Amino acid sequence: MQKLIVILGPTASGKSDLGAQLALRLSSGQAKKQFGIHGAEIISADSRQVYKGLDIGSGKITPDTKNFSNFSTGQAKKKYIFTHKGIPHYCIDVASPRRKFTVSQYAKLAQKAIVSVQKRGRVPFLVGGSPLYIYAVTDGWVLPEVKPNMKLRKQLEKLNVEQLLKKLQKLDPERAKTIEQKNPRRLIRALEIVMTTKKPVAQLQKYPLPYPILFLGIKKSLQELKQRIKKRFLQMLKRSFFNEIKDLRKHGLSWKRIEDFGLEYREGTQYLQGKISKQEMIEKTIKATEDFARRQMTWFKKDQRIHWIKNPKDTERLIYKFLTVQY
Repeated sequence: MQKLIVILGPTASGKSDLGAQLALRLSSGQAKKQFGIHGAEIISADSRQVYKGLDIGSGKITPDTKNFSNFSTGQAKKKYIFTHKGIPHYCIDVASPRRKFTVSQYAKLAQKAIVSVQKRGRVPFLVGGSPLYIYAVTDGWVLPEVKPNMKLRKQLEKLNVEQLLKKLQKLDPERAKTIEQKNPRRLIRALEIVMTTKKPVAQLQKYPLPYPILFLGIKKSLQELKQRIKKRFLQMLKRSFFNEIKDLRKHGLSWKRIEDFGLEYREGTQYLQGKISKQEMIEKTIKATEDFARRQMTWFKKDQRIHWIKNPKDTERLIYKFLTVQY
């Protein structure tokens, strides 16, 4: 069965939990009898959960078993598959935080995982909130392999985030709408790509998957989303988020590299360096995450393929119809 189900939405909307819940439903004996499938597995589409060590701050789900990989080299001592509630999850903990992991690298891994899941008679779920990661897979966006241009980067590093954003808005307005706008590393990389290729994101080559895809979006009111963002971050602090940052430092990551991961990591790192107070750190993180969620929704709302869902029953109804219909 060559079909794909996508579960997307803004940060803190509950995508991971819903994905695991639905995958468990489709792994039941009843689902096998009804749809002729042998279960479901999940491919993560999150630009920070690909990294080892970024667990609490990235909102990564808890694995059933611990990964005994070497943090620095990324070489596992034994074959390891990230599972949550017994459901295999792919594209999580696949990269060292020391090194840059590109969208192109992600797309290759995700596509390989999807094919593997389909060959075993299972349904792949692509779950996440990173638009570039999602559409690199579903729509086959061919992202150029642009090598780092150190001369250009040094020129761009002289600009502040406001100047970088303004430049990106001029050269690639669509990318500027969804990028983390206070993250200089992401802004510089986006500018590096568009200035090298002379092509904005909207003009990238696209090779969409040749089989049916069901797009499901989690819909939350702005007020509910704000509450969930605040609650989640306060829970991160209780789960020793600062110790996670300190652990990254112990493994050789610079303060700048940790800040580059954005949002919680940027503000948390500034607090640990004594640049801002704890209260300021909390307020700035929550505000930045709310802004990021709005930008995610700005992108997703343009996609007319997405079915926006409010409750699990609607979700199951759409999935059952999708799996039953012959295309």
